[in-house]
Amino acid sequence: MPTDSMIQAEGLKKRYGETVALAGIDLDVPTGSILGMLGPNGAGKTTAVRILTTLTLPDGGHARVAGYDVVAQAPQVRRNIGVTAQDATLDEMLTGWQNLVMIGRLSGLRRIEARARARDLLGQFELADAADRILKSYSGGMRRRLDLAAGLVTHPPVLFLDEPTTGLDPTSRVRMWGIIRELVADGVTLLLTTQYLDEADELADRIIVVDHGRVIAAGTAPELKTKIGGARLEVTLNSADPAAIGTLGPFVDGAIQVSHDGRRLRAPVRSGDGLATTIVRALDQAGITVDDVALHQPSLDDVFFVLTGHPAPERAADARAGIGPSGSETEVALR
Repeated sequence: MPTDSMIQAEGLKKRYGETVALAGIDLDVPTGSILGMLGPNGAGKTTAVRILTTLTLPDGGHARVAGYDVVAQAPQVRRNIGVTAQDATLDEMLTGWQNLVMIGRLSGLRRIEARARARDLLGQFELADAADRILKSYSGGMRRRLDLAAGLVTHPPVLFLDEPTTGLDPTSRVRMWGIIRELVADGVTLLLTTQYLDEADELADRIIVVDHGRVIAAGTAPELKTKIGGARLEVTLNSADPAAIGTLGPFVDGAIQVSHDGRRLRAPVRSGDGLATTIVRALDQAGITVDDVALHQPSLDDVFFVLTGHPAPERAADARAGIGPSGSETEVALR
């Protein structure tokens, strides 16, 4: 295993009765970086995090966090990690200040140290004005920020974030992203599980896609997008015109998909400068009236669908509209 990595695993396995939760996962997170872990529900993400945070014993393989073996040196691992779970685990009847001081004391800090650390964190997470309010009065975004602050009381070098922005409004999500970037800039190493593909695209230095207990793809976001092909052309006609298929033929790099009403056409293309303009001119010269021409680069939504077979929100919306990989459209292959 690389010596500059803060989270390392080789061949992690876990079985619950007849259910295989992990079938041999490898991962490596260099110091001061973010690994994004994606996958559908039940893929094994939570089990992997539970093993790495010493909450569950693996049935096979081994892992080290902050240089310590998660089985043989579990106490040392726990002293070097912070964990932010999907559900806040703080006391709702205590104030934000009281929660952070309590966690500091339980973590072995002296009273004066715990109070100073609580004050610093409340300021860092823009919660100083709410320090004396009980947790149950906090908004969802405030709760998540306090939960993240709680995981940082002891200055851990490694942080596990399990879907940290689930349920937050867009403004709160962006604020949380900023906090996460600041933590990494300060040298913290993060493992991030998320259902938001744009979140992984925005934050993660590297991404692994997990399904059925295995890592089925790994790389940077651009690398993963490249694996599923190039750009996608989408043309919307004013009215259906069979001649459009032949006109688009020279510009596409695969089958052309046509909606039931014949107005919307989609195909993979090799993106190039001025391609959309060239296509509009070709359709105009053919006497075909166009409402819209768009070129879309691959997204992590596309990667997720291709690798796991589970539609991301964009794909689901396309299927409802009669366009996309749902079988609800006609595919025309040009030869």
